[in-house]
Amino acid sequence: MPELKVTADHLKRDAYLYVRQSTLRQVAEHGESTERQYGLRDRAVVAGGPVERVHVIDRDLGKSGSSTTARDGFQQLVSEVALGKAGIVMGLEVSRLARNSADWHRLIELCALTATLILDEDGIYDPASFNDRLLLGLKGTMSEAELHILKARMRGGQLNKARRGELEMCPPVGLVYRNDRTIGLDPDLQVQNAIRLVFDTFEQTGSAMQTVRFFREQGLLFPRRLRTGSNKGDLLWAAPHHARVLQVLHNPRYAGAFAYGRTRIRHRPDGGTGVVKVARADWQFVMPGMHQGYIDWERFEAKQRRLADNARAFGGERRSGPAREGPALLQGRVVCGLCGERMGVRYSQEHGGTVPTYRTHTTKTA
Repeated sequence: MPELKVTADHLKRDAYLYVRQSTLRQVAEHGESTERQYGLRDRAVVAGGPVERVHVIDRDLGKSGSSTTARDGFQQLVSEVALGKAGIVMGLEVSRLARNSADWHRLIELCALTATLILDEDGIYDPASFNDRLLLGLKGTMSEAELHILKARMRGGQLNKARRGELEMCPPVGLVYRNDRTIGLDPDLQVQNAIRLVFDTFEQTGSAMQTVRFFREQGLLFPRRLRTGSNKGDLLWAAPHHARVLQVLHNPRYAGAFAYGRTRIRHRPDGGTGVVKVARADWQFVMPGMHQGYIDWERFEAKQRRLADNARAFGGERRSGPAREGPALLQGRVVCGLCGERMGVRYSQEHGGTVPTYRTHTTKTA
């Protein structure tokens, strides 16, 4: 009988029932699983523990078990075990407690050190026992593998849709899904005009920074649609920043193209995640002509070349860049024929007029 593992020492301490569901949708739609988890409380009572000594930790409802990040309930459970307050830890199955082997084995180690039992739907285990510890480790490995398989299936379905250009992704401001689930221009003409003005101004100035300056000098605003919160979907207007204009100019969806794989999720050492941009050559799928856009693909490609040239103007190469302010015709354009560096301009007054002098940082002139 597995209950023979429960000793008087275990009954002197409290029992902790850990309840978790991975998402809020599961909490709302899969109540049977939650009820089964709460039902384990009766197992502790049958084993001899008083009901008032059974504590339910259900602060992690709607949180993934892939890591301990933001799982306050699991961290509380680990603390109670480490302090020796727990005689038995209960969870419907290993996946409810953790789907990460490192977190699971850390809990097993603490339970073994503090002589705490672990109970799931199949039985009671003593982590200090080699056989039970081996079985618990195997269950943890299978739980982590199950999570990997589930993610792989979801990822596979997502990639198949993306390969056909049918994966629905939130379009940028200025583009909306129609009733037939195709993408078209936002019916708000003010939004359309703002988007088109960004592209037209960039073509005239050749610089994202000059585009921002034009908007600010003219007192023009640019739209942004809220993606989260209680006001999700609302449109906000504000003066554009340089990064915002670059986002618009670099986004292939404005050219009517479907693109997938422009960003990737990276896991940080602290357990959090971050989004990193992927070089265009490494995008997984790019399909021009998939829906209506503000510019054609040729204009989009030309803008990417212009932006790349501008970016090199601030790097080590400094070979080219957009035309700068000032009366000199070659301001921001001329390159030294001796050293290959871009040349700046200094102005001086001679014979009642302004005369430009092209110079590099080593004071050579032309």
